[in-house]
Amino acid sequence: MDKMRMESKDMTAQNIEKIGELFPNCITEIPDGNGGIKKTINFDLLRQMLSDETEKTDEAYEFTWVGKKAAVAESRRLTRKTLRPCPEESTDWDTTGNLYLEGENLEILKLLQESYLGSVKMIYIDPPYNTGHDFVYPDLFLMDSEDYNEGTGYYDEEGNVNFHRKNGKFAGRYHSDWCSMIYPRLILARNLLREDGVIFLSINDTELFNLQKICCEVFGEDNFLACFPRVTKKAGKTTEAIARNHDYVLAFGKSSETGFYLPSHTDEGYRFSDEYEKRRGKYKLNQTLDYDSLQYSPSLDYPIELEGETFYPGPSYEKYLERKAGRHARADWAWRWSRELFEFGYKNGFIVVRKKGKRSRIYTKTYQKARIVRTESGFAIAYAERTKAISTLEFVNNEYSNDNAKKNMLKYFETGVFDYSKPVSLPKALAEYTTREDDIVLDFFSGSATTAQAVMQLNAEDGGRRRFIMVQLPEVCGKDTEAGKAGFRTICDIGKERIRRSGEKIKAGVCSGSIPDVGFRVFKLDESNMSDIYYSAEEYSQSMLLQLESNIRADRTDLDLLFGCLLDWGLPLTSVYRSEKLENCTVHTYNEGELIACFDEAVPESVLREIAARKPRRAVFRDFGFQGSQAKINAGEIFKVLAPDTRVKVI
Repeated sequence: MDKMRMESKDMTAQNIEKIGELFPNCITEIPDGNGGIKKTINFDLLRQMLSDETEKTDEAYEFTWVGKKAAVAESRRLTRKTLRPCPEESTDWDTTGNLYLEGENLEILKLLQESYLGSVKMIYIDPPYNTGHDFVYPDLFLMDSEDYNEGTGYYDEEGNVNFHRKNGKFAGRYHSDWCSMIYPRLILARNLLREDGVIFLSINDTELFNLQKICCEVFGEDNFLACFPRVTKKAGKTTEAIARNHDYVLAFGKSSETGFYLPSHTDEGYRFSDEYEKRRGKYKLNQTLDYDSLQYSPSLDYPIELEGETFYPGPSYEKYLERKAGRHARADWAWRWSRELFEFGYKNGFIVVRKKGKRSRIYTKTYQKARIVRTESGFAIAYAERTKAISTLEFVNNEYSNDNAKKNMLKYFETGVFDYSKPVSLPKALAEYTTREDDIVLDFFSGSATTAQAVMQLNAEDGGRRRFIMVQLPEVCGKDTEAGKAGFRTICDIGKERIRRSGEKIKAGVCSGSIPDVGFRVFKLDESNMSDIYYSAEEYSQSMLLQLESNIRADRTDLDLLFGCLLDWGLPLTSVYRSEKLENCTVHTYNEGELIACFDEAVPESVLREIAARKPRRAVFRDFGFQGSQAKINAGEIFKVLAPDTRVKVI
């Protein structure tokens, strides 16, 4: 039962709503002075709407919202968080090239900027649609964090993050919040794309136009590729007059180099082969050229001798002789091909002779993937894939509907543990159009890990070695939900288990050829490996150093430190590494000497010399890992002598 207001109505807000009904384009949002947002009237625009004269104002074509400047700044703000490896939750940790990253995706995208800069071929994301009841990522940079958390219900009564905060259509921050959420993530995502990379974004009508404007700003309007409508479900019974049963997939390229692998025609009987002779061709009567044609020349008027017969242009041999003797200036037709081209075509199977009754006729054979081209030395056979354009209505059929998404989930889980997954066929088709071999596919709103399953299935079908990077916020599953009842604590637990189960099924279904990579390394976002007394390099002073005992958190392992160094140095997180004992020290070698690290204390000179003798490209030690300041100076001298090209750092 609702409580009484026990206060007077806000007449200003009520009047603004009434004006908004008449002139919705005149309603905008401004800060309310208390860290929030309120609706107000754009009086300049309202004046324009009520006047038939043009006001002299400064105008500019732009797309903006309250909080945009802060969102742009956030994309550039540094993070001191890190990704901690979790081998115990991973599958095929030592051999896989796939990643599953748990945590807030804005922070994770920042951490990936060095290691995966310009490395991703395809991004597919299915962000919150902002329908009024789904969660919006509560980025704390929008206002003071304490006020923001308290005002928005960021935490529930038990202190857990409340990701299902209401964001109704009449809330002051309705569109601004969503735009501020997506903008910095797309800026960071663009950095990760290759020059020929492409990003696909699922969205519905609520934020479609805002998202397209943002993408035009981030990726460039010239790099807009398409807006694919997608049928989400069949129209059924509804209390509304219109059944909204579609959403969209926006596509943008990183640059003009964006490439697609277009689908081939699937003509019946079509065979894929490198030899054009084996391809099924269509025979047709050799086309001739009328003498009235502008393409006619005397060189096309010649007899052809084939298989013991002579073929003449024109209606008959007698007419041909008369024409050649100059008694007739014209004939009905001539050959379309020159003699040189005709001979090349016959030799290479493009020409056949067939009997039809008592007469022989010349037929040309058209191959689906081969044609004759002129070269500097004569003629040659050119091959071309018969392809078709990707229709903008590619996904308007039931194969890509959410009904199939539910069916797919039920193959691996007894109940519907995830409500809003996309069908595997959708990201699989997108990856098939844009990726090959060992390309990287990124999804930083991975949900139930549909994209991961799609990549594995596609690899199993075409023998590819594509790798995936899944990023997902560990949203807590309520105890009363189907997922909670099934024992899943977070959405990440659902995603990881889906990859495991679908991966096993994919492996079992491979009859021949190589087994696709169905493993993944799990990393979790956490506070920095450095302790609270850690300062950035420019903040250190000699007096500070004397006060510090250890700058590394007590709960961090060597593996935490190793992968933290990889992120800092911009190295990928999936290459192989090994650990060994040298005397009493543990030494980690990453990617056959790309980096060697030792995080022990009081590392002896003999171990330092052995590491330097291996001449790694990079070497890392703890700042307090030497037996005094003199030993640290000596370590630098050892590397200068034994490994002058090695870059040495301490943490």
